[in-house]
Amino acid sequence: MSEHHVVVVGGGFGGLQVVNGLKGAGARITLIDRRNHHLFQPLLYQVATTILSTSEIAWPIRHLYSDRLDVTTLLGEVVSIDTAAKGVSLRSGMTLRYDTLVLATGATHAYFGRDEWEPVAPGLKTLEDATTIRRRLLLAFERAETETDAAIRDALLTFTIVGAGPTGVELAGIIAELARKTLPREFRNIDTRKTRVVLVEAGPRVLPTFAEELSAYASKALQGLGVELHIGERVVECTTEGVETSEGFIPSHTIVWAAGVQASPAAKWLDVAADRAGRVVVEKDLTAPGYPDVFVVGDTAAVTQTNGAPVPGIAPAAKQQGAYAAKVIRARLAGDPAPPPFCYRHQGSLATIGQSAAIIDFGRIKLKGWIAWWIWGIAHIYFLIGTRSRFAVAWSWLWIYLSGQHSARLITQKEVMRDENHR
Repeated sequence: MSEHHVVVVGGGFGGLQVVNGLKGAGARITLIDRRNHHLFQPLLYQVATTILSTSEIAWPIRHLYSDRLDVTTLLGEVVSIDTAAKGVSLRSGMTLRYDTLVLATGATHAYFGRDEWEPVAPGLKTLEDATTIRRRLLLAFERAETETDAAIRDALLTFTIVGAGPTGVELAGIIAELARKTLPREFRNIDTRKTRVVLVEAGPRVLPTFAEELSAYASKALQGLGVELHIGERVVECTTEGVETSEGFIPSHTIVWAAGVQASPAAKWLDVAADRAGRVVVEKDLTAPGYPDVFVVGDTAAVTQTNGAPVPGIAPAAKQQGAYAAKVIRARLAGDPAPPPFCYRHQGSLATIGQSAAIIDFGRIKLKGWIAWWIWGIAHIYFLIGTRSRFAVAWSWLWIYLSGQHSARLITQKEVMRDENHR
């Protein structure tokens, strides 16, 4: 093995694809992540809505590379990068030297300058986010069951999702089905079928990145599930009492934020240009401007397609960028010519509306309804890691489809009722 040291920061789709692509390249690889697991983020909303458990969509990174002696995994958080000395500093005080650096540090939710909303309107990017939302969702029903004040009970049974992209639409659909199909027989003092699920979107339609005909289908399907669509309404304020929009106040004790993303501080670490979301504006070979030994991939990178459109921040794009970065690094190590500039190949956009409908946009081919839902499910099961995870997720979906019962409806945190009453 050569002394060439590749440091990969981030164990998401892009980072893991880099590590996978460098197998047998002869480099020494260090993979750093703030968490000890890789997360299959496209199904994170199903943990938040009691369909799947955390272990079904996350895997320990160390286990994934236990047979790769060229890979060292570190649990740590990067706080700065010294490009002159080629050093990565961790919060623990440790400094790692690199020959090649890959930043795949992802993104978090953005509140457009109103970060004080985060405690009352959590986003959905991590397992912790998902379990927080799940806890608040289930506790809202539990508190409503014992609440005697009608106004407070109605606010407890109102769930507001801000942002009608794929995450917002998927959350709204599942919460509506949970309230109307799964829970009614389990409560005695409330009728969960009267639950309000409100989807707020500042833009002109839901799923704005999809074709208009698919967006219209999604709107109709959501309304069929009982979801209230507040389209063209801008959020003005979020509090523990509800959401104030440009059109009025929505009393709601459970709010989920799905309206925007903000990239990691990678651009600040490197002191390079960034776009409005904080993503590094990379070169055609995915390197940071002025730093040919630093690659930036995934949600951390602002990449432009040949037609001038931005590469979307989705898992397939991150994986393609990670695979490309690995090819460039391998070529350099072998002394081979560099591959052509990165070219993104769009494999389609997918979103579900509840448990029996979905939309798929392959460009010329557009699918919707039950068939699209089956294709969506098969595709997601295929990309899960390991036979056990594929079987577990498939079984969970089959069980819900046949019985209507969600299997992950446990509230496990200590003293949750007191904590949530005073959050």
